[in-house]
Amino acid sequence: MFKHLVALQQVSRRTLTNSARRQLDNKVPQKQKIFQENNGMPVHLKGGASDAVLYRATMGLSVLGAVFVLYELGKAALPQKK
Repeated sequence: MFKHLVALQQVSRRTLTNSARRQLDNKVPQKQKIFQENNGMPVHLKGGASDAVLYRATMGLSVLGAVFVLYELGKAALPQKK
């Protein structure tokens, strides 16, 4: 039992103290340049096509949700007679 705890302690110490195995490039300065550029685009669309798709999907779901809420409110306000 004690051997297992020592082994676990060594493994956890190694994973916490070692540096990352794969170094990643810092993309923050490139992103800052893109987002701070004054080109007349709104900031929520400066990320490219994926941002435009996400924006349109969010707006579509919001509109559909609002229509559904209005439908349910109308249905609740005017109950059907039996």
